[in-house]
Amino acid sequence: MNAPLPAPALRQQRPHVAIIGAGPGGLAAAMQLAAGGARVSLYEKDGVVGGRTRTLHAEGGYRFDLGPTFFLYPRILEEIFASCGATLQDEVEMLRLDPQYRLVFEGADGANATLDATPDLARMEDAIRAIAPQDAQGVRRFMEDNRAKLEAFRPALERPFLSAAHMMTPDMLRSLKHLRPHKMVDADLRRYFSDPRIRLAFSFQTKYLGMSPFKCPSMFTILSFLEYEFGVFHPRGGCGAVSEAMARVAGRLGVEIHLDSPVDRVTFDGNRATGLDVQGRHVAADAVIMNADFAHAAPRLVPNALRKAWSDAKIDRARYSCSTFMLYLGVEGRFPQLAHHTILLSQEYQRNIRQIDAGEIPDVPSLYIQNPVASDETMAPPGHSALYLLVPVPNLRGDADWAQEAPRFRQVALDRLKALGLHDLESRIRTERMVTPQHWRDEFAVGYGATFNLSHDLLQMLSFRPRNRFNDTRGLYLVGGGTHPGSGLPVIYEGARITAKLVQQDLGIPVTVDTSMAAQ
Repeated sequence: MNAPLPAPALRQQRPHVAIIGAGPGGLAAAMQLAAGGARVSLYEKDGVVGGRTRTLHAEGGYRFDLGPTFFLYPRILEEIFASCGATLQDEVEMLRLDPQYRLVFEGADGANATLDATPDLARMEDAIRAIAPQDAQGVRRFMEDNRAKLEAFRPALERPFLSAAHMMTPDMLRSLKHLRPHKMVDADLRRYFSDPRIRLAFSFQTKYLGMSPFKCPSMFTILSFLEYEFGVFHPRGGCGAVSEAMARVAGRLGVEIHLDSPVDRVTFDGNRATGLDVQGRHVAADAVIMNADFAHAAPRLVPNALRKAWSDAKIDRARYSCSTFMLYLGVEGRFPQLAHHTILLSQEYQRNIRQIDAGEIPDVPSLYIQNPVASDETMAPPGHSALYLLVPVPNLRGDADWAQEAPRFRQVALDRLKALGLHDLESRIRTERMVTPQHWRDEFAVGYGATFNLSHDLLQMLSFRPRNRFNDTRGLYLVGGGTHPGSGLPVIYEGARITAKLVQQDLGIPVTVDTSMAAQ
Protein backbone atom coordinates (compact mmCIF):
# COMPACT_ATOMS: atom_id res chain seq x y z
CA MET A 1 0.00 0.00 0.00
CA ASN A 2 1.39 3.40 -0.96
CA ALA A 3 1.83 6.06 1.70
CA PRO A 4 -0.66 8.94 1.25
CA LEU A 5 0.75 12.31 0.28
CA PRO A 6 0.10 15.24 2.63
CA ALA A 7 -1.90 18.24 1.48
CA PRO A 8 0.22 20.84 -0.38
CA ALA A 9 -0.06 23.43 2.42
CA LEU A 10 1.22 20.94 4.99
CA ARG A 11 3.96 19.69 2.65
CA GLN A 12 5.58 23.14 2.63
CA GLN A 13 5.91 23.03 6.43
CA ARG A 14 7.87 19.79 6.44
CA PRO A 15 11.68 19.79 6.70
CA HIS A 16 13.19 19.99 3.23
CA VAL A 17 16.04 17.66 2.25
CA ALA A 18 17.92 18.25 -1.02
CA ILE A 19 19.78 15.26 -2.48
CA ILE A 20 22.56 15.44 -5.07
CA GLY A 21 22.59 12.42 -7.37
CA ALA A 22 19.95 9.81 -8.28
CA GLY A 23 22.24 6.81 -7.88
CA PRO A 24 21.17 3.85 -5.73
CA GLY A 25 22.17 5.54 -2.47
CA GLY A 26 20.41 8.80 -3.30
CA LEU A 27 17.23 7.03 -4.40
CA ALA A 28 17.17 4.82 -1.28
CA ALA A 29 17.69 7.81 1.02
CA ALA A 30 15.02 9.81 -0.81
CA MET A 31 12.47 7.00 -0.43
CA GLN A 32 13.04 6.62 3.30
CA LEU A 33 13.07 10.34 4.08
CA ALA A 34 9.88 10.95 2.11
CA ALA A 35 8.20 7.99 3.81
CA GLY A 36 9.16 9.52 7.14
CA GLY A 37 7.51 12.82 6.28
CA ALA A 38 10.27 14.99 4.82
CA ARG A 39 9.88 17.05 1.67
CA VAL A 40 12.58 15.71 -0.64
CA SER A 41 14.05 17.22 -3.81
CA LEU A 42 16.52 15.11 -5.78
CA TYR A 43 18.82 16.68 -8.41
CA GLU A 44 20.46 14.50 -11.05
CA LYS A 45 22.91 15.86 -13.62
CA ASP A 46 21.98 13.25 -16.23
CA GLY A 47 18.71 12.62 -18.00
CA VAL A 48 18.12 9.24 -16.32
CA VAL A 49 18.12 7.89 -12.78
CA GLY A 50 20.45 5.19 -11.48
CA GLY A 51 23.93 6.69 -11.63
CA ARG A 52 26.25 3.78 -12.36
CA THR A 53 23.26 1.47 -11.79
CA ARG A 54 21.38 2.55 -14.91
CA THR A 55 20.32 0.98 -18.18
CA LEU A 56 22.07 1.76 -21.45
CA HIS A 57 19.78 1.49 -24.48
CA ALA A 58 21.29 0.80 -27.90
CA GLU A 59 19.69 0.97 -31.34
CA GLY A 60 18.05 -2.27 -32.34
CA GLY A 61 16.57 -3.09 -28.94
CA TYR A 62 19.70 -4.00 -26.97
CA ARG A 63 19.86 -3.16 -23.26
CA PHE A 64 22.91 -3.18 -21.01
CA ASP A 65 23.63 -2.48 -17.38
CA LEU A 66 26.17 0.33 -17.18
CA GLY A 67 27.82 -0.87 -13.98
CA PRO A 68 26.54 -3.52 -11.52
CA THR A 69 25.02 -6.55 -13.24
CA PHE A 70 23.44 -8.48 -10.36
CA PHE A 71 21.97 -8.10 -6.91
CA LEU A 72 23.43 -9.69 -3.82
CA TYR A 73 21.79 -9.91 -0.40
CA PRO A 74 18.46 -8.36 -1.50
CA ARG A 75 17.08 -8.43 2.06
CA ILE A 76 18.26 -4.85 2.67
CA LEU A 77 16.55 -3.55 -0.45
CA GLU A 78 13.38 -5.51 0.36
CA GLU A 79 13.29 -3.88 3.80
CA ILE A 80 13.77 -0.41 2.31
CA PHE A 81 10.85 -0.94 -0.08
CA ALA A 82 8.72 -2.33 2.76
CA SER A 83 9.48 0.68 4.97
CA CYS A 84 8.10 2.87 2.17
CA GLY A 85 4.83 0.97 1.75
CA ALA A 86 5.98 -0.96 -1.32
CA THR A 87 7.12 -4.49 -2.18
CA LEU A 88 10.29 -5.07 -4.17
CA GLN A 89 8.93 -8.13 -5.97
CA ASP A 90 5.79 -6.21 -6.98
CA GLU A 91 7.97 -3.51 -8.58
CA VAL A 92 10.58 -5.65 -10.34
CA GLU A 93 10.96 -9.39 -10.85
CA MET A 94 14.11 -10.77 -9.21
CA LEU A 95 15.44 -14.00 -10.76
CA ARG A 96 17.70 -16.14 -8.57
CA LEU A 97 20.50 -17.64 -10.66
CA ASP A 98 21.81 -21.20 -10.46
CA PRO A 99 24.58 -21.48 -11.40
CA GLN A 100 25.41 -18.10 -9.93
CA TYR A 101 28.31 -17.77 -12.36
CA ARG A 102 30.82 -19.86 -14.25
CA LEU A 103 34.50 -19.60 -13.35
CA VAL A 104 37.03 -20.56 -16.01
CA PHE A 105 40.55 -21.05 -14.68
CA GLU A 106 42.93 -20.65 -17.59
CA GLY A 107 45.58 -23.33 -17.86
CA ALA A 108 48.62 -23.93 -20.03
CA ASP A 109 47.96 -24.79 -23.69
CA GLY A 110 44.22 -24.27 -23.35
CA ALA A 111 43.82 -26.79 -20.53
CA ASN A 112 41.17 -24.79 -18.69
CA ALA A 113 39.27 -25.89 -15.60
CA THR A 114 35.63 -24.83 -15.23
CA LEU A 115 33.62 -24.44 -12.03
CA ASP A 116 29.90 -23.70 -12.11
CA ALA A 117 29.32 -22.03 -8.74
CA THR A 118 26.01 -23.10 -7.24
CA PRO A 119 24.27 -22.24 -3.96
CA ASP A 120 23.45 -25.95 -3.60
CA LEU A 121 26.32 -26.81 -1.27
CA ALA A 122 26.30 -30.54 -2.03
CA ARG A 123 26.64 -29.81 -5.75
CA MET A 124 29.25 -27.15 -5.02
CA GLU A 125 31.30 -29.68 -3.05
CA ASP A 126 31.08 -32.10 -5.99
CA ALA A 127 32.17 -29.38 -8.42
CA ILE A 128 35.17 -28.47 -6.25
CA ARG A 129 36.04 -32.14 -5.75
CA ALA A 130 36.38 -32.51 -9.53
CA ILE A 131 39.12 -29.84 -9.53
CA ALA A 132 40.71 -30.09 -6.07
CA PRO A 133 39.45 -33.15 -4.15
CA GLN A 134 41.08 -32.12 -0.87
CA ASP A 135 39.24 -28.77 -0.77
CA ALA A 136 35.64 -30.00 -0.95
CA GLN A 137 35.63 -30.59 2.80
CA GLY A 138 36.36 -26.91 3.46
CA VAL A 139 33.13 -25.54 1.99
CA ARG A 140 30.78 -26.04 4.93
CA ARG A 141 33.38 -24.97 7.47
CA PHE A 142 33.88 -21.79 5.44
CA MET A 143 30.13 -21.18 5.47
CA GLU A 144 29.79 -21.78 9.22
CA ASP A 145 32.70 -19.51 10.11
CA ASN A 146 31.52 -16.72 7.81
CA ARG A 147 27.99 -16.95 9.15
CA ALA A 148 29.50 -16.06 12.53
CA LYS A 149 31.71 -13.42 10.91
CA LEU A 150 28.72 -11.70 9.32
CA GLU A 151 26.99 -11.50 12.68
CA ALA A 152 30.17 -10.03 14.17
CA PHE A 153 30.46 -7.57 11.27
CA ARG A 154 26.87 -6.31 11.52
CA PRO A 155 27.73 -3.50 13.97
CA ALA A 156 30.15 -2.10 11.37
CA LEU A 157 27.56 -2.33 8.58
CA GLU A 158 24.49 -1.02 10.34
CA ARG A 159 25.57 2.12 12.19
CA PRO A 160 27.63 5.23 11.55
CA PHE A 161 31.14 5.78 12.83
CA LEU A 162 31.13 9.49 13.57
CA SER A 163 34.34 9.51 15.63
CA ALA A 164 37.30 7.24 16.30
CA ALA A 165 35.77 6.37 19.68
CA HIS A 166 32.89 4.62 17.92
CA MET A 167 35.36 2.00 16.66
CA MET A 168 36.22 1.01 20.24
CA THR A 169 32.81 -0.07 21.48
CA PRO A 170 32.55 -3.45 23.30
CA ASP A 171 30.77 -5.15 20.37
CA MET A 172 33.42 -3.96 17.91
CA LEU A 173 36.23 -5.19 20.15
CA ARG A 174 34.49 -8.57 20.57
CA SER A 175 34.22 -8.88 16.78
CA LEU A 176 37.98 -8.70 16.17
CA LYS A 177 38.52 -12.44 16.71
CA HIS A 178 36.10 -13.11 13.83
CA LEU A 179 37.17 -10.27 11.55
CA ARG A 180 40.95 -10.89 11.77
CA PRO A 181 41.80 -7.39 10.51
CA HIS A 182 45.51 -8.23 10.35
CA LYS A 183 44.95 -10.87 7.63
CA MET A 184 44.08 -10.52 3.97
CA VAL A 185 41.35 -12.46 2.16
CA ASP A 186 43.59 -14.98 0.36
CA ALA A 187 45.58 -15.69 3.53
CA ASP A 188 42.41 -16.26 5.54
CA LEU A 189 41.02 -18.65 2.90
CA ARG A 190 44.09 -20.88 3.26
CA ARG A 191 42.42 -22.18 6.42
CA TYR A 192 39.83 -23.86 4.19
CA PHE A 193 41.27 -24.32 0.69
CA SER A 194 44.77 -25.33 -0.40
CA ASP A 195 44.30 -25.03 -4.18
CA PRO A 196 44.84 -21.42 -5.34
CA ARG A 197 42.07 -21.81 -7.92
CA ILE A 198 39.52 -22.66 -5.24
CA ARG A 199 40.72 -19.76 -3.13
CA LEU A 200 40.15 -17.54 -6.18
CA ALA A 201 36.61 -18.92 -6.49
CA PHE A 202 35.91 -17.59 -2.99
CA SER A 203 37.98 -14.41 -3.25
CA PHE A 204 37.61 -12.87 -6.72
CA GLN A 205 34.58 -11.10 -5.18
CA THR A 206 37.01 -8.55 -3.71
CA LYS A 207 36.90 -7.08 -7.22
CA TYR A 208 33.40 -5.87 -6.30
CA LEU A 209 35.38 -3.41 -4.15
CA GLY A 210 38.02 -2.90 -6.84
CA MET A 211 40.62 -4.64 -4.67
CA SER A 212 42.97 -7.59 -4.83
CA PRO A 213 42.30 -10.64 -2.60
CA PHE A 214 45.95 -10.37 -1.56
CA LYS A 215 45.48 -6.83 -0.21
CA CYS A 216 41.83 -6.78 0.85
CA PRO A 217 41.14 -7.23 4.60
CA SER A 218 39.95 -10.72 5.49
CA MET A 219 36.61 -9.50 6.84
CA PHE A 220 35.51 -9.34 3.18
CA THR A 221 35.39 -13.11 2.82
CA ILE A 222 31.76 -12.44 3.72
CA LEU A 223 31.19 -11.31 0.11
CA SER A 224 31.37 -14.82 -1.31
CA PHE A 225 29.54 -16.17 1.75
CA LEU A 226 26.63 -13.83 1.04
CA GLU A 227 26.37 -15.19 -2.50
CA TYR A 228 26.06 -18.79 -1.35
CA GLU A 229 23.91 -18.04 1.70
CA PHE A 230 21.41 -15.60 0.15
CA GLY A 231 21.77 -15.97 -3.62
CA VAL A 232 22.77 -13.99 -6.71
CA PHE A 233 19.82 -12.28 -8.40
CA HIS A 234 19.16 -10.82 -11.83
CA PRO A 235 16.37 -8.22 -12.00
CA ARG A 236 14.35 -8.79 -15.16
CA GLY A 237 15.29 -5.94 -17.47
CA GLY A 238 18.65 -5.44 -15.76
CA CYS A 239 19.79 -3.64 -12.64
CA GLY A 240 18.61 -0.35 -14.07
CA ALA A 241 15.07 -1.69 -13.64
CA VAL A 242 15.59 -1.55 -9.87
CA SER A 243 16.72 2.08 -10.03
CA GLU A 244 13.64 2.89 -12.11
CA ALA A 245 11.43 1.07 -9.58
CA MET A 246 12.98 3.06 -6.74
CA ALA A 247 12.30 6.29 -8.62
CA ARG A 248 8.66 5.25 -9.13
CA VAL A 249 8.17 4.57 -5.43
CA ALA A 250 9.96 7.80 -4.51
CA GLY A 251 7.68 9.70 -6.88
CA ARG A 252 4.58 8.17 -5.30
CA LEU A 253 5.87 9.36 -1.92
CA GLY A 254 6.16 12.89 -3.25
CA VAL A 255 9.89 13.10 -4.01
CA GLU A 256 10.54 15.72 -6.68
CA ILE A 257 13.13 14.26 -9.08
CA HIS A 258 14.84 16.86 -11.26
CA LEU A 259 16.75 15.33 -14.18
CA ASP A 260 19.28 17.18 -16.33
CA SER A 261 19.91 19.37 -13.27
CA PRO A 262 23.62 19.51 -12.40
CA VAL A 263 24.38 21.08 -9.01
CA ASP A 264 26.83 23.98 -9.03
CA ARG A 265 27.66 23.99 -5.30
CA VAL A 266 26.43 23.32 -1.79
CA THR A 267 25.75 26.63 -0.03
CA PHE A 268 26.77 27.28 3.58
CA ASP A 269 26.23 29.69 6.43
CA GLY A 270 29.49 29.16 8.29
CA ASN A 271 29.88 25.40 8.30
CA ARG A 272 26.16 24.68 8.09
CA ALA A 273 24.73 23.58 4.75
CA THR A 274 21.80 25.79 3.74
CA GLY A 275 20.96 24.35 0.33
CA LEU A 276 22.16 24.08 -3.26
CA ASP A 277 22.85 26.29 -6.23
CA VAL A 278 21.43 24.51 -9.26
CA GLN A 279 22.03 26.03 -12.68
CA GLY A 280 22.10 29.54 -11.24
CA ARG A 281 19.08 29.04 -8.97
CA HIS A 282 19.30 28.72 -5.18
CA VAL A 283 17.39 25.87 -3.51
CA ALA A 284 17.09 26.31 0.27
CA ALA A 285 17.17 23.11 2.34
CA ASP A 286 17.25 22.04 5.98
CA ALA A 287 19.69 19.26 5.10
CA VAL A 288 21.74 18.28 2.04
CA ILE A 289 22.74 14.74 1.07
CA MET A 290 25.56 14.26 -1.44
CA ASN A 291 25.28 11.02 -3.42
CA ALA A 292 27.69 12.10 -6.17
CA ASP A 293 31.06 10.31 -6.42
CA PHE A 294 32.98 11.61 -3.41
CA ALA A 295 36.42 12.18 -4.95
CA HIS A 296 34.89 13.97 -7.93
CA ALA A 297 32.18 15.97 -6.19
CA ALA A 298 33.58 17.06 -2.84
CA PRO A 299 36.30 19.34 -4.30
CA ARG A 300 33.79 20.87 -6.72
CA LEU A 301 30.77 21.32 -4.46
CA VAL A 302 32.13 21.92 -0.94
CA PRO A 303 34.69 24.67 -0.17
CA ASN A 304 38.11 23.32 0.71
CA ALA A 305 38.19 25.48 3.85
CA LEU A 306 35.27 23.48 5.27
CA ARG A 307 36.92 20.10 4.63
CA LYS A 308 39.82 19.89 7.04
CA ALA A 309 39.45 16.12 7.45
CA TRP A 310 39.02 15.60 3.69
CA SER A 311 40.79 18.55 2.11
CA ASP A 312 41.75 18.65 -1.56
CA ALA A 313 45.23 17.48 -0.55
CA LYS A 314 43.83 14.56 1.49
CA ILE A 315 41.53 13.50 -1.34
CA ASP A 316 44.41 13.66 -3.78
CA ARG A 317 46.68 11.43 -1.69
CA ALA A 318 43.96 8.95 -0.69
CA ARG A 319 44.04 5.41 -2.07
CA TYR A 320 41.55 4.43 -4.76
CA SER A 321 40.20 1.26 -6.34
CA CYS A 322 41.14 0.03 -9.77
CA SER A 323 39.18 1.13 -12.81
CA THR A 324 37.48 -0.92 -15.51
CA PHE A 325 37.57 -1.11 -19.29
CA MET A 326 34.09 -1.85 -20.63
CA LEU A 327 32.62 -3.08 -23.90
CA TYR A 328 28.84 -3.24 -24.43
CA LEU A 329 28.23 -5.39 -27.49
CA GLY A 330 24.98 -6.00 -29.31
CA VAL A 331 25.70 -9.23 -31.18
CA GLU A 332 23.79 -11.31 -33.71
CA GLY A 333 23.28 -14.85 -32.46
CA ARG A 334 23.27 -16.60 -29.10
CA PHE A 335 26.16 -18.05 -27.09
CA PRO A 336 25.14 -21.24 -25.26
CA GLN A 337 28.76 -21.76 -24.17
CA LEU A 338 28.40 -18.72 -21.89
CA ALA A 339 26.58 -18.74 -18.57
CA HIS A 340 24.65 -15.66 -17.47
CA HIS A 341 27.86 -14.57 -15.66
CA THR A 342 31.26 -15.92 -16.71
CA ILE A 343 34.64 -14.99 -15.20
CA LEU A 344 37.84 -15.87 -17.03
CA LEU A 345 40.70 -16.03 -14.53
CA SER A 346 44.01 -15.66 -16.29
CA GLN A 347 46.87 -18.02 -15.63
CA GLU A 348 48.70 -14.73 -15.00
CA TYR A 349 46.15 -13.56 -12.40
CA GLN A 350 48.65 -12.46 -9.78
CA ARG A 351 50.81 -10.78 -12.40
CA ASN A 352 47.69 -8.93 -13.61
CA ILE A 353 47.17 -7.59 -10.11
CA ARG A 354 50.78 -6.47 -9.80
CA GLN A 355 50.51 -4.69 -13.15
CA ILE A 356 47.30 -2.91 -12.13
CA ASP A 357 48.80 -1.90 -8.77
CA ALA A 358 51.81 -0.49 -10.64
CA GLY A 359 49.55 1.53 -12.96
CA GLU A 360 50.23 -0.72 -15.96
CA ILE A 361 47.58 -2.05 -18.34
CA PRO A 362 47.58 -5.87 -18.01
CA ASP A 363 48.79 -7.71 -21.11
CA VAL A 364 46.97 -11.04 -20.54
CA PRO A 365 44.03 -9.83 -18.46
CA SER A 366 41.36 -11.64 -16.51
CA LEU A 367 37.87 -10.54 -17.44
CA TYR A 368 34.17 -10.84 -16.73
CA ILE A 369 31.44 -11.25 -19.34
CA GLN A 370 27.70 -11.07 -18.77
CA ASN A 371 25.35 -12.88 -21.17
CA PRO A 372 21.99 -11.85 -19.70
CA VAL A 373 19.82 -13.42 -22.40
CA ALA A 374 20.77 -16.76 -20.83
CA SER A 375 18.11 -15.86 -18.22
CA ASP A 376 16.32 -12.78 -19.54
CA GLU A 377 15.13 -12.55 -23.15
CA THR A 378 14.18 -8.88 -22.71
CA MET A 379 17.81 -7.71 -22.85
CA ALA A 380 18.23 -8.19 -26.63
CA PRO A 381 16.14 -8.69 -29.81
CA PRO A 382 15.11 -12.27 -30.65
CA GLY A 383 18.09 -14.34 -31.77
CA HIS A 384 20.58 -11.69 -30.55
CA SER A 385 22.70 -11.16 -27.44
CA ALA A 386 23.64 -8.15 -25.32
CA LEU A 387 27.15 -8.95 -24.09
CA TYR A 388 28.75 -6.90 -21.32
CA LEU A 389 32.52 -7.19 -21.04
CA LEU A 390 34.51 -5.83 -18.07
CA VAL A 391 38.30 -5.90 -17.68
CA PRO A 392 39.97 -4.57 -14.49
CA VAL A 393 42.60 -1.94 -15.37
CA PRO A 394 44.48 0.81 -13.46
CA ASN A 395 42.72 3.99 -12.43
CA LEU A 396 43.91 7.32 -13.80
CA ARG A 397 46.69 7.60 -11.27
CA GLY A 398 48.63 5.49 -13.78
CA ASP A 399 50.31 6.81 -16.93
CA ALA A 400 48.11 5.12 -19.54
CA ASP A 401 46.93 7.34 -22.38
CA TRP A 402 43.52 5.80 -23.03
CA ALA A 403 42.87 7.89 -26.12
CA GLN A 404 45.81 6.01 -27.66
CA GLU A 405 45.50 2.68 -25.83
CA ALA A 406 41.76 2.07 -26.19
CA PRO A 407 41.74 0.61 -29.75
CA ARG A 408 44.64 -1.71 -28.98
CA PHE A 409 43.16 -2.87 -25.68
CA ARG A 410 39.76 -3.41 -27.25
CA GLN A 411 41.40 -5.99 -29.50
CA VAL A 412 43.22 -7.56 -26.56
CA ALA A 413 39.91 -7.94 -24.72
CA LEU A 414 38.09 -9.43 -27.71
CA ASP A 415 40.96 -11.82 -28.39
CA ARG A 416 40.83 -13.00 -24.77
CA LEU A 417 37.23 -14.13 -25.35
CA LYS A 418 38.55 -16.84 -27.64
CA ALA A 419 39.58 -18.68 -24.46
CA LEU A 420 35.83 -18.99 -23.80
CA GLY A 421 35.08 -20.32 -27.28
CA LEU A 422 34.01 -17.01 -28.84
CA HIS A 423 36.09 -17.18 -32.02
CA ASP A 424 33.83 -15.40 -34.52
CA LEU A 425 32.44 -12.66 -32.30
CA GLU A 426 33.70 -9.55 -34.11
CA SER A 427 31.94 -10.28 -37.38
CA ARG A 428 28.62 -10.55 -35.52
CA ILE A 429 28.78 -7.24 -33.60
CA ARG A 430 25.87 -5.01 -34.61
CA THR A 431 26.26 -2.23 -32.04
CA GLU A 432 29.10 -1.37 -29.68
CA ARG A 433 29.96 1.08 -26.94
CA MET A 434 33.27 1.41 -25.12
CA VAL A 435 33.90 2.96 -21.69
CA THR A 436 37.50 3.51 -20.55
CA PRO A 437 38.81 4.95 -17.25
CA GLN A 438 38.88 8.33 -18.97
CA HIS A 439 35.18 7.98 -19.85
CA TRP A 440 34.40 7.05 -16.23
CA ARG A 441 36.04 10.32 -15.13
CA ASP A 442 34.91 12.69 -17.87
CA GLU A 443 31.47 11.36 -18.81
CA PHE A 444 30.30 9.69 -15.60
CA ALA A 445 32.02 11.99 -13.04
CA VAL A 446 33.99 9.25 -11.27
CA GLY A 447 37.02 10.60 -9.44
CA TYR A 448 40.31 9.31 -10.92
CA GLY A 449 38.21 6.89 -12.98
CA ALA A 450 38.25 4.64 -9.87
CA THR A 451 35.07 2.71 -10.59
CA PHE A 452 34.71 1.34 -7.05
CA ASN A 453 35.57 4.56 -5.19
CA LEU A 454 38.01 4.86 -2.30
CA SER A 455 39.94 1.70 -1.54
CA HIS A 456 38.73 -0.38 1.41
CA ASP A 457 42.01 -0.81 3.26
CA LEU A 458 41.91 -0.62 7.05
CA LEU A 459 42.85 3.07 7.18
CA GLN A 460 40.00 4.01 4.84
CA MET A 461 37.17 2.20 6.62
CA LEU A 462 34.76 2.97 9.46
CA SER A 463 35.50 6.42 10.90
CA PHE A 464 38.57 6.74 8.65
CA ARG A 465 36.24 6.90 5.64
CA PRO A 466 34.33 10.13 4.84
CA ARG A 467 31.55 10.05 7.40
CA ASN A 468 27.81 9.80 6.80
CA ARG A 469 27.31 13.04 8.71
CA PHE A 470 30.11 14.70 6.79
CA ASN A 471 33.22 15.67 8.74
CA ASP A 472 33.64 19.34 9.77
CA THR A 473 30.18 20.39 8.55
CA ARG A 474 26.62 20.55 9.86
CA GLY A 475 23.61 19.64 7.80
CA LEU A 476 25.65 17.92 5.06
CA TYR A 477 25.46 14.15 4.77
CA LEU A 478 26.95 11.52 2.43
CA VAL A 479 25.64 8.35 0.81
CA GLY A 480 27.29 6.10 -1.77
CA GLY A 481 30.40 4.00 -2.15
CA GLY A 482 32.70 6.82 -1.04
CA THR A 483 31.34 6.93 2.50
CA HIS A 484 30.81 4.37 5.27
CA PRO A 485 30.13 1.41 5.01
CA GLY A 486 31.59 1.37 1.45
CA SER A 487 31.06 0.11 -2.09
CA GLY A 488 28.82 -2.59 -3.50
CA LEU A 489 25.05 -2.32 -3.86
CA PRO A 490 23.92 -3.99 -0.59
CA VAL A 491 26.47 -1.95 1.36
CA ILE A 492 25.43 1.28 -0.37
CA TYR A 493 21.78 0.55 0.47
CA GLU A 494 22.75 -0.07 4.09
CA GLY A 495 24.69 3.20 4.03
CA ALA A 496 21.55 4.97 2.75
CA ARG A 497 19.64 3.59 5.73
CA ILE A 498 22.33 4.88 8.09
CA THR A 499 22.37 8.33 6.52
CA ALA A 500 18.57 8.61 6.29
CA LYS A 501 18.27 7.75 9.97
CA LEU A 502 20.84 10.38 10.92
CA VAL A 503 18.94 13.03 8.94
CA GLN A 504 15.66 11.92 10.48
CA GLN A 505 17.11 12.10 13.98
CA ASP A 506 18.70 15.50 13.37
CA LEU A 507 15.53 17.03 11.85
CA GLY A 508 13.04 15.34 14.14
CA ILE A 509 11.47 13.26 11.36
CA PRO A 510 10.00 9.82 12.21
CA VAL A 511 12.52 7.07 11.48
CA THR A 512 11.32 4.73 8.73
CA VAL A 513 13.78 1.84 9.13
CA ASP A 514 15.29 0.36 12.27
CA THR A 515 18.86 -0.54 11.25
CA SER A 516 19.61 -1.92 14.73
CA MET A 517 22.23 0.74 15.13
CA ALA A 518 23.13 2.00 18.55
CA ALA A 519 22.15 5.54 19.49
CA GLN A 520 24.85 7.99 18.55
